[in-house]
Amino acid sequence: MTPNDRSILRDLARRVAEVAADPIQDERRTLWRAQNRLQPIRPLIFISPEGSWIELAPEASLQCQDDDARGVERALRQRLYAQEHFHDDTVCDADYRLGRILRDTGWGVGETITRPEESRGAYVWDAPIKTRADLERMTQPTVAVDEAASARVLAFYQDLFGDILNVYFHNPVGGYALVDEWTRLRGITQTFMDMSDDPQFVHDGMRTLMEGRLARTASMLEQGLLGVNNANDYVGSGSWGWSDELPQPDFAGTVRWQDLWGFCAAQIMSEVSPAMHEEFVLQYEAPIAERFGLNIYGCCEPLHRKLDLLKRHIPRLRRVSISPWADKAMSAEQLGDQIIFNWKPNPAVLAGVDFDENWARRDIRETIDICRANGCALDIVMKDTHTCQNQPWRFDRWAEIAREEVER
Repeated sequence: MTPNDRSILRDLARRVAEVAADPIQDERRTLWRAQNRLQPIRPLIFISPEGSWIELAPEASLQCQDDDARGVERALRQRLYAQEHFHDDTVCDADYRLGRILRDTGWGVGETITRPEESRGAYVWDAPIKTRADLERMTQPTVAVDEAASARVLAFYQDLFGDILNVYFHNPVGGYALVDEWTRLRGITQTFMDMSDDPQFVHDGMRTLMEGRLARTASMLEQGLLGVNNANDYVGSGSWGWSDELPQPDFAGTVRWQDLWGFCAAQIMSEVSPAMHEEFVLQYEAPIAERFGLNIYGCCEPLHRKLDLLKRHIPRLRRVSISPWADKAMSAEQLGDQIIFNWKPNPAVLAGVDFDENWARRDIRETIDICRANGCALDIVMKDTHTCQNQPWRFDRWAEIAREEVER
């Protein structure tokens, strides 16, 4: 890393530390903790530009020369941009978390991916599980830490700006989208056909994934690799882990399953019936979810016709994703004041050719009114925005409208 790159990154780190010291960050922590224990103070707003970041903070705006330095710069600038532009309820802290360098053996099989020349174009893949013999070749993934490589990474970043930001290792627990993972191994169309033609094949595959993921997480816990995710941790598919219910009251420093948020999703099952969702997915997610202290479910799949099944199979269910394709009224009525309504507005409002402020306001107002009528704790999460038509101001304006409606 060049001296100039180092100077740029240290200056950005100082700006992040200054923002993190603002008392408003403590106010936001308080809001999230209240929300997550089902004592909401008001609806909370979280904006995650995702694919639109290349339009909000384009590569041309980066000043570092080294590729690794540019990656750090990009992350720090995104933190600052969000705080300066969105004024949502995202907490900016002075932490810089690093993942330990892990060696994962995987499943012993893997898909072959063919990508287009376009940087953001669609890709295709060849699924490796074509026969039962391929399924039987799968092995349980194991994880080991590359201690030497991890130590080098930690030392580098502590030297870079450890006197400005809190630099430490933190490997979060991942989510469990077993059926989505299975379709990458078996193929989407083939999986749907198997559900009718060879259901046992799907069951055997899902059981293999469930057992493997349980073993992998257990191994990481035994090795002390997972940190608690009850602070400024991205949990679920669009929320924050701030909680005074986790870890458990008897927590003594060693992280256990029950000290963590868990997360399951099944986007591939979006248009599959509740009965088939229960048969092929929920019975394999439930043994995972029962280990966690609190659980989150869902991503982009509409779940309004499956909420009774989720409440039956997923213990300590605290938050459910309500996608743009879900029936909001039906969802709110079933969630009530017992499960957080994690609402994802339709990102087309920002990604479309024109930005319709009236549509944005009506959509937000309608959702707030529905949730108020049913006593729901409401997250308003704008994400999955893969473009804003190169008009970054759209995010700022949408955020203003959301805050106005929340205050109303």
